[in-house]
Amino acid sequence: MRSILFIFLSIALFHLNTNSKAEEDHMKAYLFPGQGSDHRLFQNLHLNDTFDIIHIQYPVPDRKMSMKDYARLLADQIDTTEKYVLIGVSLGGMICTEMNDFLKPEKTILISSAKRRKELPGFYRFMKYFPVYRIIPKNMIKGVSFVAQPFFEPDRKNGKKIFVSMLRDLDPTFLKRSINMIVRWDRTEYSDQIVHLHGDNDHTLPIKNIQTDHVIEDGSHLMVFTRGDELSSLINDILK
Repeated sequence: MRSILFIFLSIALFHLNTNSKAEEDHMKAYLFPGQGSDHRLFQNLHLNDTFDIIHIQYPVPDRKMSMKDYARLLADQIDTTEKYVLIGVSLGGMICTEMNDFLKPEKTILISSAKRRKELPGFYRFMKYFPVYRIIPKNMIKGVSFVAQPFFEPDRKNGKKIFVSMLRDLDPTFLKRSINMIVRWDRTEYSDQIVHLHGDNDHTLPIKNIQTDHVIEDGSHLMVFTRGDELSSLINDILK
């Protein structure tokens, strides 16, 4: 009788320890899309089963809100009582860079993004001193985005319907005010905890300006969607 009881007790303790270890290893992955996209951008990104995926929602920022202030606003969507990682694309990566200063993620991964002002293309720096975008109506800026996207992001042909749909659903007020945040972004330094993945065929944020940790050959600005399997494998390795 004692032997049987000992066996059952051993099995129960084994399962208890196994479940505790699984819970300890489990964490949340917060995904931050780019300026003209939403959660659909990540539909081809597949993290391993130890991650619970949470898509960050972008409210319209106040008229003069900075990138740093917006990052603090979005931080309300993050549960800091559990382990988590931050993964951001384009504008989302810039926001994650700011968050990394005041939060404590296990890892912060940037995709097709920038970590400081110096990594932005010259026209963003030009617009800081000549902010012509301010006098352009927000709906016109959105219209220009439809025309410009095929030139800046030719890889979108692999998911044209989705990218057009995401642009169509984009709030023009958010678009104009997020442009203002990028133009006024004054960050000069970044944490060495950040891991940056960038494609060498990115027309929106050219790699010549970027200090990156992993170069994706022929990767475009939209590679998280168009090269989802490859990036999934790389990111899962980074997060092991």
